[in-house]
Amino acid sequence: MTAVEISGPGPPQVLRAVQRPVPEPAAGEVLIRVAAAGVNRPDVLQRQGAYPPPAGVTDIPGLEVAGEVARLGAGVSEPALGARVCALVAGGGYAQYVSAPAVQCLPVPPQLTLEEAAALPETFFTVWLNVFERARLQQGETLLVHGGSSGIGTTAILLGKAFGARVLVTAGSAAKCAACRELGADVAINYRESDFVARTLEATGGRGADVILDMVGGDYLARDTAAAATEGRIALIATQGGTKAELDLRTFMVKRLTLSASTLRPQSVANKGRLAAALRQHVWPLFAAARLKPMIHARFPLSDAAGAHALMESGVHVGKIVLLA
Repeated sequence: MTAVEISGPGPPQVLRAVQRPVPEPAAGEVLIRVAAAGVNRPDVLQRQGAYPPPAGVTDIPGLEVAGEVARLGAGVSEPALGARVCALVAGGGYAQYVSAPAVQCLPVPPQLTLEEAAALPETFFTVWLNVFERARLQQGETLLVHGGSSGIGTTAILLGKAFGARVLVTAGSAAKCAACRELGADVAINYRESDFVARTLEATGGRGADVILDMVGGDYLARDTAAAATEGRIALIATQGGTKAELDLRTFMVKRLTLSASTLRPQSVANKGRLAAALRQHVWPLFAAARLKPMIHARFPLSDAAGAHALMESGVHVGKIVLLA
């Protein structure tokens, strides 16, 4: 099969198409004939040498795919052979075939193409875990999303609105803010021109955001505490702005804030399977109601994974980038 490997840490050009053996699905796994694979920020970090795959996981990058089940591992009866699925994987997505735990596979919603379905797993698993399970977003609350035009951000807008929240986002240009509003965001804040703390407080009548999804970290964390409502919950999922923060813990105490932080890739198959089941129960029915549709910014052939990474690093994309196998 054709796969994309990382020849060594470096710029997008270190990604190269090679021939690799088709993987054999282990017990509890299925082999997926990949139609499309999502491109995500952790893939870029892995290429740069900053986010190595967990022990025992292939060195081929790629955390989400969509395609057809081509082979069943021992003990697997669902999904069935030939089923259209999208799946969260710990690696190996940039290839024509990938093995995935059966419990991490979800049926492709009939309303979506395989390309669109490839844009779902990484972001939907992440947003569901951090915004709805860990931060407990409720109907009628206000959600503030940093990086609103990213794959995670656009997914958070869709899910936040689908479950009855008011959604505020930050983004880095007028065009990105407009795209976020078109997707459903109630307020879009250009962080290059405005202070998101002041704008959040203004938009909530001084109350602040009930839940903040932060992929920036660094000095944003202290500003999040100022923008949060009493009993607010801050969910930290990445540290693009730095790994260290200085906080006034008195604010945390007075506001009775909660800070949660997590990464998805190293979690167990059992926990990812539990998340897949929760998505299938609570989120997948919304596709049939035409309330959800991922935003895809660009598609690249598998052989041009370098081009896809260059686009992601440029920061101009809105929504997801996918590779076509």
